[in-house]
Amino acid sequence: MQKKLRLAVLASGSGTNLQSIIDQSQSGALDAEIVLVISNNPGSGALERAEQAGIKTLCINHRDFSAREDFDQAVVAALKSAEVELIALAGFMRIISSVFLQAFPQRIINIHPALLPAFPGLNVQKKALDYGARFSGCTVHFVDDGVDTGPIIIQAVVPIHADDTEAALAARILEQEHEIYPQAIQWIAEGRVEVEGRYVRIRAAMHSEQILINPTS
Repeated sequence: MQKKLRLAVLASGSGTNLQSIIDQSQSGALDAEIVLVISNNPGSGALERAEQAGIKTLCINHRDFSAREDFDQAVVAALKSAEVELIALAGFMRIISSVFLQAFPQRIINIHPALLPAFPGLNVQKKALDYGARFSGCTVHFVDDGVDTGPIIIQAVVPIHADDTEAALAARILEQEHEIYPQAIQWIAEGRVEVEGRYVRIRAAMHSEQILINPTS
């Protein structure tokens, strides 16, 4: 029997991406076990979701620390104590420091609700709509010392409709986030992911040849 990857999820908000990972893990579709969920927000829905699933939780409130590095040091200590092998940021609203990155090199991944490198940072649906983009989507990437600049693992494309609102676009993108984040974790659990500079190779992966045009005639 294959040993399951020891996974930690860090989240600040409602935890819908966490829930998708929990569901895949507990169904046996994901070769990863969530051994710890950490939030910097005491009121996070992610903590409640994890507790309901019987997963160990920890709240480390960033407001209790005067320096970002001190907060990261506390998080790193908790992750190492849990013998975590991979960290998934799922709506974790903190920019992590070099303290974190050096402790877990190429072992931290993130989900971003845009097609990177376009529209990093916050308010990305508004940015896409204001820019007049025809497509948006989501990206799972490794975390580096920039803001949403790490090597890309997988992306999903979502068309932007002429009458889209930020909320409508965000909801369609979120559906795809729930699909591709567990997929990226599974590839890592299977040992199929290799990083070569900025390029991430997925061994034996199928590649899409589909061409998308929006709008159509």
